[in-house]
Amino acid sequence: MSIHFYKPNMIMKKIVLFVAAALSFSFANAQSGPRIGLKAGVTYSNLSGDLENEDLYKNKFGFVGGLTANFDLSGDGFLSLQPELLYSQKGYQYSDEKFTVGGTDYKIKGDVNYSYLDLPVLLRVNAGGLFFEAGPQLSYLLSVKDNSEFKVNDESYESTERYNKDDFSELEIGYAAGVGYQLNNGLSLGVRYNGGISSLAKEDEDELTNARHSVVMATIGFTFPRK
Repeated sequence: MSIHFYKPNMIMKKIVLFVAAALSFSFANAQSGPRIGLKAGVTYSNLSGDLENEDLYKNKFGFVGGLTANFDLSGDGFLSLQPELLYSQKGYQYSDEKFTVGGTDYKIKGDVNYSYLDLPVLLRVNAGGLFFEAGPQLSYLLSVKDNSEFKVNDESYESTERYNKDDFSELEIGYAAGVGYQLNNGLSLGVRYNGGISSLAKEDEDELTNARHSVVMATIGFTFPRK
């Protein structure tokens, strides 16, 4: 049995120091105050990594939304730093083929939803309205919920189960990279990929130990003008 230790205290310290340094740098070098904004959209997620029964995991849709702040670092808007605080839904769908035991037909399908608070800190390059962004992301796990539907012969049953967060890593270390377009009126459209670096499960207790989140998100945003 192999157990993966990620030294969360050390990693957390490094992430906090990085975020603090990045924000301090942005405050010190920003030519004016930050532009505050809102964004919302959809996530399209699944699990990646060394998975057992990989074919059982299917992509699922979810929601993402939250606050953004953009600090101009170059004075002309070309280079900026954008920290965000987002609520995001990640996870996967699952389904089994119909099987029969003792003359009884069974089938199960459902989805597992992981709710997170995401804190990406992205360096953004703005070329006209087009922008490119990339940077690290720290995510805090809020809850894990399994919505399933059982079918026994012709009878269907639905259930919802909340998993214990103690079985999962509460803090996820990851990264984000994306591209988008922002109009002069503050409206923007963006597409971004989020990938996890740390493992989803804490110990080698099940097949999710080597699993990581893999998320594509599409968002629409609005950045408020400076007063």
